[in-house]
Amino acid sequence: MSATTDRTPVRDQAESDAWFPSPYSLTQYTSSKTDFDGADYPNPYKGGKWKVLLIGSQERYLEMAGGEFFSTGNHPVEMLLPMYHLDAAGFDIDIATLSGDPVKFEMWAFPQEDKAVKEIYEKYKTKIRKPLNLHDVWGKGFTQQTPYLAVFVPGGHGVLNGVPFSATVGKVLRWAHDNQRFLITLCHGPVCMLAADIDKPEGSKFIYDGYKIDVFPDSLDQGANVDIGYIPGKMAWYVGERLRKLGVTPLNRSISGETHRDRLVLTGDSPLASNNLGKLAAETLLKEVSRYS
Repeated sequence: MSATTDRTPVRDQAESDAWFPSPYSLTQYTSSKTDFDGADYPNPYKGGKWKVLLIGSQERYLEMAGGEFFSTGNHPVEMLLPMYHLDAAGFDIDIATLSGDPVKFEMWAFPQEDKAVKEIYEKYKTKIRKPLNLHDVWGKGFTQQTPYLAVFVPGGHGVLNGVPFSATVGKVLRWAHDNQRFLITLCHGPVCMLAADIDKPEGSKFIYDGYKIDVFPDSLDQGANVDIGYIPGKMAWYVGERLRKLGVTPLNRSISGETHRDRLVLTGDSPLASNNLGKLAAETLLKEVSRYS
């Protein structure tokens, strides 16, 4: 069976009952180049204070409903292309994971012929391989003076591991919300919003109740992604379904590169939104820092 028709997930020999996407699904969902069309910011930020905190996934294996493992991680385009724009706009990026272990990438989705993605990967390679421990970064808590202007949570199915169940992620997001800082996230990344409901102050409402976002559609994870062998079986739970229960409304029904801003939350629907979201994020943060100059 040729790669253009083979819908059978590929065994990951590093772990029992773990699977990479099928050859056919990769022809549908990956490309050697992105739609990157430049990152021209004539007046980049040069103040040196404001930074972005990126929370990456340190876990590769996502357990499916049937017990299989999906060999996943963070999607490289969803992480690196927005990083390119933020970096070009003058913002340094701190990278953290829940454990301080290296960020895991879906390297089968890395666009090997994309100069911009390769450049930003090399620039931040040390931070990606030796990230900060998010619990240490949080320490005794952030204040109004903490220099993170935004929190960035990239997608890839790996983000479903740990991040949405982390009390520390919840604290960071509530701090961002209370201190007028931005949340940037796309594809499966908006699952991080669930963490804001963990250990929230008694009597307080969920901070994202009533928000509208772009997010990877549950319908694709429930249908096409299983049918074409992108994931090795049905998922144990679904991002949009969980968010809806807390009052968050997904706007998109498909993936087209759509982005959306609701107050201080910037979202995108899929890897196709990586470039668009990067531009939106960079331009938004530059406009914000201009208020302080």
